[in-house]
Amino acid sequence: MTAAGHGAADGESLSIGGVIALLGPEFPDLTVSKVRFLENEGLVTPERTASGYRRFSATDAERLRYVLTAQRDRYLPLKVIREELDALDAAIADGSTTALVPRSGAGGVPGSAPDDFRSDAQKRLTRENVIDQSGVDAALVDELVAAGLVVAGPGGFYDPEAVLVARTARDLAAHGVDIRHLRGFRTAADRQTGLIAQIAGPVARQGDADARDRAAELAREIAALSVALHSTLVTVAVRRALDS
Repeated sequence: MTAAGHGAADGESLSIGGVIALLGPEFPDLTVSKVRFLENEGLVTPERTASGYRRFSATDAERLRYVLTAQRDRYLPLKVIREELDALDAAIADGSTTALVPRSGAGGVPGSAPDDFRSDAQKRLTRENVIDQSGVDAALVDELVAAGLVVAGPGGFYDPEAVLVARTARDLAAHGVDIRHLRGFRTAADRQTGLIAQIAGPVARQGDADARDRAAELAREIAALSVALHSTLVTVAVRRALDS
């Protein structure tokens, strides 16, 4: 397995704290609990010393970076990430020189690339940031805020996803879909979020060190499945409508 170009040097091993120090700048939310959770899920298998301490190789750190990037940038559930890692491992075992490099989303699809979701300069956006980065009119952003489709968080700042919402609303408006039509999307999202919270909430409250990570992964997987189901149902309904 070839290196992704940055990380622990070949032959060097790291403690769990060393792995967090290495990957922490890229993934500020990474914790000891999260690393242990991913190990328990079989996505990384560090060696153990005679005294039971974990030692992570350069390959282990590389795998963790892949997993964390796939979760953050593509919102993939662990089942899908595991399948990708298995496929990469099989290719490498067959003599491929393919590096374990995290893939971004499909090109040209709004919201599938990392830059659609975050700014390297700012994690929290002002109204002016949203307008500038989305390229839409200020009036449209204000309409989205008034309709509850873009919501400010603490301090009046917006999440980076507000940029994607504004861009998508602009593109839909070009096809005659106005703000009042988009309120239904918000209502559906809120209902799905409530259902996901009902399922994942009890897992988060189990009290052990990995509970929150298990709950977050469960919520992510259910959300991904919900999006897939919604997309499929819309596809089938549109096809039937056009054929009728």
